[in-house]
Amino acid sequence: MNHDLVVFVPGILGTRLTREGKDVWNQSKQALLSLRRPGRAVEGLMLPPGIGDEEPEGPYALEAAGLLKGPEAFPGLLACLGYPDVRAALGWDDTGPAGQHLHPLQYLVFPYDWRLSNRLTARRLKARVQMALGAWREVAPSVHPEAHDDPPRVVLMCHSMGGLVARYYLECLGGRETTRTLVTLGTPFEGAAKAIRVLTGHALDTGTLATRVLDRVLSVNERLAGLARTFPSVAQLLPVYRAALEEGDRARRLLTGMPVPDLPTDLVDEAFAFHRDIDDAWEHHQAGLAEPPYRVHCFAGRAHPTVHGVKVGVDGSLEFPTHFDNHQEWSGDGTVPSGSAAARWVLDSEDQALWNGERHTGMAGAESLRHQLAAIRRNRPMRGMLSGDTAFGVEVPEIAPAGEPFEVRATGPTVTGTTLRARLLPPGRTAAEIKPVTLVPDGTGDVIAELTAAEGTWVLQVEAERPYTVCHEVVTVVGM
Repeated sequence: MNHDLVVFVPGILGTRLTREGKDVWNQSKQALLSLRRPGRAVEGLMLPPGIGDEEPEGPYALEAAGLLKGPEAFPGLLACLGYPDVRAALGWDDTGPAGQHLHPLQYLVFPYDWRLSNRLTARRLKARVQMALGAWREVAPSVHPEAHDDPPRVVLMCHSMGGLVARYYLECLGGRETTRTLVTLGTPFEGAAKAIRVLTGHALDTGTLATRVLDRVLSVNERLAGLARTFPSVAQLLPVYRAALEEGDRARRLLTGMPVPDLPTDLVDEAFAFHRDIDDAWEHHQAGLAEPPYRVHCFAGRAHPTVHGVKVGVDGSLEFPTHFDNHQEWSGDGTVPSGSAAARWVLDSEDQALWNGERHTGMAGAESLRHQLAAIRRNRPMRGMLSGDTAFGVEVPEIAPAGEPFEVRATGPTVTGTTLRARLLPPGRTAAEIKPVTLVPDGTGDVIAELTAAEGTWVLQVEAERPYTVCHEVVTVVGM
């Protein structure tokens, strides 16, 4: 594996999008969260209705201009911390001796237009990988002697939705023929219930908002829903597990078997069709095989409260619970439920996943995962992951009003037995420059702190002392 081509596929939101050299989606633009001019922001990213798996043309076409370097968020759905130095984040150091670090031709970053269908993106990935692998195979034997007898193959490192793109490429477009390893970080293999929120116009929670800003937020929710419904990728993120529950009923249902108000049925059908294409191709290829031709390493989080589905009231109102009953643990990485992030299509049990306490937004750059990823590439044994007993969960609003305090809450069996501190990091500032706030017990077994910030896109850092653990999340603070 040390001589293989490494391909990094980022998640949704993780690529800068530009038009004629000007940013449409990039660090701290707050395009989607401008409560003053939401219509103008939406227009820049809108796709034509019914685009399906086709290429956008004319004013709808955007350029994928490289990885996002700083934090950005699509409220109610996903956030991304950015990938400022993805090779270092994935555990590699180019300063070592020749043959031990990545040759320039051995590493491919695949930025893409994350609005588009994952089928289309997978076709683009196939073309890029074929070209890069051919170029690397010509050079590899001069760098890695083992490449003479074992031609380089592909190691796919994927964050979030990038894992779905990779799965379609592997099973539906022949990628398994040249791939040695698939590594996924927080991939929603069975979808994420947050997609229901944004597509039904509930991206931003209005439950605790003051009356003076409620109308503005409702308007933003409506515009975000209209925008997201034009993105084939968001439809393909809808959960295909049993994620819907009617008030008064105890049996959860598939979205195809229970209409949800304001959730277009054609988007639900597309989600199930997309996953069915992958599953059918997998079953076809695996017929008669004891195991797939490539290894799978699945990193997933299960420390944080995570929306698992939708509950429909008798009046048609919608709730988005982090659990449906009291009989099992419901958690995830804050975005993707643990059950969806486990690669159950290939793992014998969920215990084979590499569980950690990271939040979704920062999993690709998490310090605790770096040594694991380096070990995978060098085909060495991996160390144990952070256990559930030492992890803590974080609850934080995705959007907060400028100049007003908002609550950060940490949950878990160990939070009252260690010191936890929180700080908000603006772009360009390090943790050492910002004085933290200590979380204090609230009387319920959790610990809380209140933070205040000016308008902007901030990175929330919450760290525990013993054992040292840190997680990050994106918080967007807007002027009201």
